[in-house]
Amino acid sequence: MAKEYSGSPKHHHRLEAKRNPLTWILGVSFLCILFYVLGAWQRSSNPNTTQFSAYNRGGCDSHVTTSDNGNAVVGHPSSTNLDFASHHQVVLNSSKTVSQFPSCDMSFSEYTPCQDKVRGRKFDRNMLKYRERHCPAKEELLRCLIPAPPQYKTPFKWPQSRDYAWYSNIPHRELSIEKAIQNWIQLEGNRFRFPGGGTMFPRGADAYIDDIGRLIPLTDGTIRTAIDTGCGVASFGAYLLNRNILTMSFAPRDTHEAQVQFALERGVPAMIGIMGSQRLPYSARAFDLAHCSRCLIPWQKYDGLYLAEVDRILRPGGYWVLSGPPIHWKKFWRGWERTREDLKQEQDAIEDVAKSLCWKKVIEKNDLSVWQKPINHVECFRSKKVLKAPHMCESDDPDTAWYRNLEACVTPLPEVSSSDDVAGGAIEKWPERAYAVPPRIRSGSTPGITAERFVEDNKLWKERVAHYKRIISPLPTGRYRNIMDMNAYLGGFAAAMLNYPVWVMNVVPINSNHDTLGVIYERGLIGTYQDWCEAFSTYPRTYDLIHASGLFTLYQNRCDITYILLEMDRILRPEGTVIFRDTVELLVKIQSITDGMRWKSQIMDHESGPFNPEKILVAVKTYWTGEATQKQL
Repeated sequence: MAKEYSGSPKHHHRLEAKRNPLTWILGVSFLCILFYVLGAWQRSSNPNTTQFSAYNRGGCDSHVTTSDNGNAVVGHPSSTNLDFASHHQVVLNSSKTVSQFPSCDMSFSEYTPCQDKVRGRKFDRNMLKYRERHCPAKEELLRCLIPAPPQYKTPFKWPQSRDYAWYSNIPHRELSIEKAIQNWIQLEGNRFRFPGGGTMFPRGADAYIDDIGRLIPLTDGTIRTAIDTGCGVASFGAYLLNRNILTMSFAPRDTHEAQVQFALERGVPAMIGIMGSQRLPYSARAFDLAHCSRCLIPWQKYDGLYLAEVDRILRPGGYWVLSGPPIHWKKFWRGWERTREDLKQEQDAIEDVAKSLCWKKVIEKNDLSVWQKPINHVECFRSKKVLKAPHMCESDDPDTAWYRNLEACVTPLPEVSSSDDVAGGAIEKWPERAYAVPPRIRSGSTPGITAERFVEDNKLWKERVAHYKRIISPLPTGRYRNIMDMNAYLGGFAAAMLNYPVWVMNVVPINSNHDTLGVIYERGLIGTYQDWCEAFSTYPRTYDLIHASGLFTLYQNRCDITYILLEMDRILRPEGTVIFRDTVELLVKIQSITDGMRWKSQIMDHESGPFNPEKILVAVKTYWTGEATQKQL
């Protein structure tokens, strides 16, 4: 029997295979990986084809377009339909009908749940407690959608919105009549005009701010965050924006109907709030400047309680500006319809309180008076050994501000090693301070957050906002002005938005693992504390875009997320946008609820690709209005 020829091709290949098994393994592995990557790439969403824009009131297109007025249209191309049921084990009951939320009665069009006038009457009028936050009990919560007024229009874009607002959006003539001489607001046809006037600045806010600028530095970046107590329609804050100063304006919901609503309609930061019996919902050492222009707050009463609260929220070296009665009463007393004795007594009392807080009076000129808080309490502690009242507060945490009663005491500043040091640490001037490591992080006083983590968070949010720009086409066009970040953390989202014509209300939930509101203010941004199991202190339809990253993971076991979503609907403007970031399971649950709220939404991949378990849900509130009542016809 003949032997097989040893040099035959068959025998040769067998020998080669035995010699090089590794080559075959590597080759097969390479082909597997190649086809897997190609398949994943084909299934992933192309940023250019998943662009998401706000809902057009004409309907929902099946393609990605932008309407003539700059509003966006929800895109649902077949290539971007994401089916999470089979890949992420989310149980979807396709036979279950979506629960539709009805419209509330038109009488709720301007409903502010925690500042409801009817509920407020049940509370003590002493120290204006009846105008503080009093939220509805669980059985009083509404399960309906707050309607916009008939003929509601998209607000003017910034900066035109600073000077104009549609009458149909805020149908209140009262201020245009009551404050006509003071130039707060004027009704011209179907729109309001804001001349920039105020009770104490009839020449206009610009000229008034220029007067202040001659007394303290307003344009060199030293002053960035300000608070305006009793703000009216927030013309002071509106014109400070020209100086790169971001102002938190607040006023109560009182007889001056809708003043905060007017402020937000203008695109100016504002909240419903009052100096009553509780601390303001801001961290200690938050503001570089505090301002009161005839704000009717009795600064000299209750042992200086209200000035002590201003002292708590004012940064070391910060300024307090007071204009109007009783300042310079010797010259102006006749026009104020008060006696000289009464005005003198009030100013003397204010001077005494300011001195007891260790403030220094900088200047008094015309109807303006300016005080400055010390940069540390070295000298103040020495003086307190002589001046016993008010005493130093003994509270462990001066940042605690949510439903915390006011105290007539001086909030102690962090200790320093030298009388020349700034308590808590010096901050950079604006705009450098936006990205400089905040003193609270540098000093290690914010547990769990390091300088490295801060830098990484900034980089992360720059990437995320760049991704938002791709999927939300109107972002850089001025379509959005008022933005809220419901779970702000270090303020990275807001900082990444600084190049756009927007401002961001950074909200730090009181349930967060880290109290970071002080860090946010040290960056030159603004924000507030909030419990999202309750309503926010604002009017309906006051925000263009709401950002909620990880919020529902935080609250899913604390309260019914349906009410959080209904609150978001209340404060979101028609055709406004919401960006959710969370787990797929939660986003699917959120989407099942918002489908019944007249929202259009789409779940998208994480910016890093389809393999990241965190997803993005972009939703748009559709345009609809309530029906006109007989009174409005």
